[in-house]
Amino acid sequence: MIKITKFGGSSLADKNQFQKVKTIIHSDEDRRFVVVSAAGRRDKNDNKITDLLYLCHAHTMYHVSCDPVFSIIEERFLSIKEELGLQYPIEEELAAIKKQLHEGIPLDDLASRGEYLTARLMAEYLGFSFVDAKDIIRFSYDGSIDFDTTKKNCEAFMKKHENFVIPGFYGSYPDGSIHVLSRGGSDITGSILARVMNADMYENWTDVSGILMADPRIVHHPKRIDKITYSELRELSYMGANVLHEDAIFPVKEKNIPINILNTNHPEASGTIIVDTDDDPSSNKQIITGIAGKKDFSVIAIYKNHMSNEIGIIRRALEVFEKYQISIEHIPSGIDSFSVVVNSSDIQNNKYDIVSDIKKACGCDAVKIIDNIALIATVGRHMSYRPGISGRLFQVLGENEINIRMIAQGSEEINIIVGVENKDFEKTIAVIYENFVV
Repeated sequence: MIKITKFGGSSLADKNQFQKVKTIIHSDEDRRFVVVSAAGRRDKNDNKITDLLYLCHAHTMYHVSCDPVFSIIEERFLSIKEELGLQYPIEEELAAIKKQLHEGIPLDDLASRGEYLTARLMAEYLGFSFVDAKDIIRFSYDGSIDFDTTKKNCEAFMKKHENFVIPGFYGSYPDGSIHVLSRGGSDITGSILARVMNADMYENWTDVSGILMADPRIVHHPKRIDKITYSELRELSYMGANVLHEDAIFPVKEKNIPINILNTNHPEASGTIIVDTDDDPSSNKQIITGIAGKKDFSVIAIYKNHMSNEIGIIRRALEVFEKYQISIEHIPSGIDSFSVVVNSSDIQNNKYDIVSDIKKACGCDAVKIIDNIALIATVGRHMSYRPGISGRLFQVLGENEINIRMIAQGSEEINIIVGVENKDFEKTIAVIYENFVV
């Protein structure tokens, strides 16, 4: 059995966390391939190594000495090395990076060093081989993953080494130059490896015991989700539930490789399993899987008599948003009207120009903008098999004096999205949880 185990920054913050990782790895002989993030925060007042590296680069761009910031990075890595009694000459690596900072270093090269150095120390500590991600993970020049080349690189290395530690977050272009993923990209690295190695399981170790059904800052002690499908997780991630990088799903989805979200600080907890489909009848007890949402959306409502008889009006309106490079969230529609939901920040500087252009393009009777809207998604793969869920949802919100400004539902019928005023955001999530979670 092959398990890819990825550890986040909080799992690698200091000596104690390194020791927890070692215990987890050596407790299961299937955990032979380890992906690491850069060392993270030791406490809420601490800094992530990657944040400090980006800060160093910003200093150099404005011709300000970054030495004080870089000294914090040096101290973090040296303390881990010394407290664990490691031999790797990380001082030489740090000195080389510092010299490059003074001479000029590409941002991607610099940003990747947190993962690189953390992986170097972890490889020695576990007694595993080290493999540089730039020698395994290959990207095309457009930034897409070259799975064929990555698979060949990985297979060649596996023939020589039974186990290894690899840095997450980066790989290389065909010319060998380093390319980093978006923040949190180590999750994607683990997913890529799971796919090309045909892994049986991708374990993602973090500082929470799985994915919760709602934001614990809003709902007191929400339940943990035992099992969730890729599609449900996509819906929740898009609406703000960020335990796992949303793009980490795609590499493993095609091969139906399950992801297990686990807690480094509580490895005995079973966590949350993410799967492609769920045919387990025992999992039907819970109607909804999770609730998530975001604030600060705007609804642009477009009205025109006999709109339903007019061809192309929605297309013409969407072309206006395309002109202004604005992403569309939802498009609820009626007989003589439709609405376009966007992030308020995206139209902040040109909302009146957009309204004017829509009126010209569509010849509509009126265009109204409704601001301060929050979107809340109630997600559940079993909802479509339970008659009356939507009606019950709207009823309980009405009973709690929450005014629904917009309703949308995906074609897969695994989510119901309601738009409410920002001031009702937390109340709406709490009410839905209290009425639907058994």
